[in-house]
Amino acid sequence: MNSTLRGSILWVDDEIDLLKPHILYLEERGYTVEKVTNGRDALSATESENFDLVLLDQVMPGMDGISTLREMKEKSPHIPVIMITKNEEEWLMDEAISEKTAGYLTKPVNPSQIFLACKKILEEEKILEEKTASAYLEEFQAIESSLTAAREMDDWWNLYSRLAGWQIELDSRKELGLNETLDDQLRSANKGFVKYVTDNYRNWVHSERDNRPLLSVDVVPDKIISLLNKNEKILFVVVDCFRFDQALGILPMIQKLFKAEIGYHVSLLPSATPFARNGIFSGRFLSEIQDQEPEMWQRIANSESSMNLGEPDMFKNLLRELFGRDISHAYHKVSIAKEGQRFLTHMKEYSDLSLIALVVNFVDLLTHHRAESDVLQEMIPDESGYRSLVQTWFANSWLLEVLNTAAEMDFTVILTSDHGSIRVRRGVKISADRETSKGVRYKYGRSLQCPDKHALVIKRPADYRLPEMLTGTNYLIAKEDVYFVYPTQYHKYLGQLQDSFQHGGISLEEMLVPTITLRRR
Repeated sequence: MNSTLRGSILWVDDEIDLLKPHILYLEERGYTVEKVTNGRDALSATESENFDLVLLDQVMPGMDGISTLREMKEKSPHIPVIMITKNEEEWLMDEAISEKTAGYLTKPVNPSQIFLACKKILEEEKILEEKTASAYLEEFQAIESSLTAAREMDDWWNLYSRLAGWQIELDSRKELGLNETLDDQLRSANKGFVKYVTDNYRNWVHSERDNRPLLSVDVVPDKIISLLNKNEKILFVVVDCFRFDQALGILPMIQKLFKAEIGYHVSLLPSATPFARNGIFSGRFLSEIQDQEPEMWQRIANSESSMNLGEPDMFKNLLRELFGRDISHAYHKVSIAKEGQRFLTHMKEYSDLSLIALVVNFVDLLTHHRAESDVLQEMIPDESGYRSLVQTWFANSWLLEVLNTAAEMDFTVILTSDHGSIRVRRGVKISADRETSKGVRYKYGRSLQCPDKHALVIKRPADYRLPEMLTGTNYLIAKEDVYFVYPTQYHKYLGQLQDSFQHGGISLEEMLVPTITLRRR
């Protein structure tokens, strides 16, 4: 059977003649309706013809509705079925739900009820698509106006929040063809954001807390200490390289147990782990550590594996400094699933502690390994794929169980990151010597040169509270979606890095970091 206009319906009821007004009502609105009076005929009809929807009575001679439904689902599992019955017993409702019916109506029903139920199932996707397209196109101009009017960091955060929200919304509506328009808006927003940051960042790092946005170095004093002063127990989770859009993607899973208060902080520059995460756990800029604690600085600077090995000690010292005494706390860093499972197994042993800090490396590892793996490049072709993979990981991860356990233990959770990442699209040639750092989005070394339109060029690190890595150090920090490539084997590295996810530069995605407070419902 070929459906006309709106869809084809099979109606199964032993009293079908009494339903003529309902059938006429549906046909007048563009549906075709075929009628049968028993379960056997219904099964034969669905095997020989294609229907978009089945309306199924429960009480019929011979096979009842539930039996018919089960056989129908075995042979044609894709057909949505609405059960319609006089029986109001709860067991039947439970059976219908367990058999994954598309709906359940109790007789008597009027024609408009039937029409609404059919319309919801057969046309919901089309209606949602039309509404989504209309809403985004209406929002487009409002976003453009917000971009022009942005003056403060809160303005940029609100703008980025709207754009990230639309990224999530359009992930399931790719057929609308609006993703490219949204990408263009995000690139325009990044142009404005980069100018705002380059004009103001140097002043922020030399200002008191009240005169600047919340930076990495302010997270513990502002977010953690205030809660400890209220005698709240805290689980402080820092997911390395975790973007705001990814946080929005996993939030529905978290909100089943927690009420979420969504905020943000601004990653230090370069927006990379050695600078931003050290800033979080020490409460200081790396230049301060270099000047004030030479032994700690040597430990950081000389480490071949990680510049963040000093975090546990710096965190302990920061808590003592802010609180005036030692705070009962634990610090754990998890890089592989086995370590996460081990932490989860022993988590309740920490119930007497005031604070648990947990650093999670999965998203950062995913970002770095993508460039080396054909499989990951297939799975993460773009931002949407990246969000989807992070959601899949989180839904099946030990970390979700950790959050569930935190709810049981009545801990308040602060979920944040050190920085995000951006998909890079424009390779820019730079020249450098052998002592220059290896980062793709930021470099430090001697006599580094790059046009201002592509990078923030920092010739005096002290102006930005950055450490002097070598005598005469200067820094290049990439703007927007730029990445740095050496002239030697330029095309080879261009091919490897193009469209990869990197961090260390200036962009909304890297610098505006989600900081989410979760309290048990």
